Amino acid sequence: MSVATQLGSMLVLLAVGAGARAVGLLTPSRRDALTSAAFYVALPALVFVSTVGRSLSEVLVWQLVVGVAAVLLAVAGVGWLVHRGRANPARRGVAVVQSYHCNMGFLGLPFVAATFGGITTAKASVVLGIGSLLQVTLTVALLTHITTAEADVVEELRGVARNPVLVALLAGLVGAAVGVRLPGLARDVLGTVGAFALPIALLAVGASLTSENGLVEPPTVGAVAAVKLLVMPVVALAVFTVLAASPTTLRAGVLMLAMPTAVSTYIYSSELGGDGDLASATILATTVAAVATLFGVVRLLGVVTA
Repeated sequence: MSVATQLGSMLVLLAVGAGARAVGLLTPSRRDALTSAAFYVALPALVFVSTVGRSLSEVLVWQLVVGVAAVLLAVAGVGWLVHRGRANPARRGVAVVQSYHCNMGFLGLPFVAATFGGITTAKASVVLGIGSLLQVTLTVALLTHITTAEADVVEELRGVARNPVLVALLAGLVGAAVGVRLPGLARDVLGTVGAFALPIALLAVGASLTSENGLVEPPTVGAVAAVKLLVMPVVALAVFTVLAASPTTLRAGVLMLAMPTAVSTYIYSSELGGDGDLASATILATTVAAVATLFGVVRLLGVVTA
């Protein structure tokens, strides 16, 4: 399947999910069931099967750790500079965190697996683990600082540590360290289950996208989308290039960090004094626009890693 066809299919599945929600087929309980299937079954299967059985030194490379941290901090700084003059702290906080907080789990990892597969997927799983810890820490710290809401960062990180996708990553890395080799049947079954991660996640994300009050503050939404979908991939490409990352490391890092704003930022915003309407509008805008920008990112990666 070509990249264009794959991205077109993504847009169709997002639209189907949104349409099914609109006509009442994907009720909140059914949407949550789809989300749970992706979160507790398909994504962990994809992460585990992509990492176990590989050489740990091949998967866990220092450029991933340094690169992901550097890009997230740099783009968070860009978001802060772009939106520092906004008087409303609820909207300023949302705009800053949504400029860097990527949808690495539901969209990023399955998309990397479908696009590149192999060792790139294993490294993308590592990016997911590193990124989850850093993004949650940054998001909670920034929102509580900007909106003066109260939150326990340690408790939030404990919740991340119990994430089944990260548990599967740890199990896969331990398996890689001790030389576990899955039987062929088990690998095939897990691979098949993992292959459903992207379509299930897209339907669930599509059913979660909403902007009931219209497009809130289009200039702000546009600025967030520009930083998230254009500036962040460029920064990621520059950082991983400077770090002399291998082609597979560069592909995994850049493509994961090029993902649209995570749906979870709406939850953080709602809980920590952020503007929920702006958060919802930005998630919708970046997710739809990412279908176009990801095509450019994948083509660019094909050139620079050829």
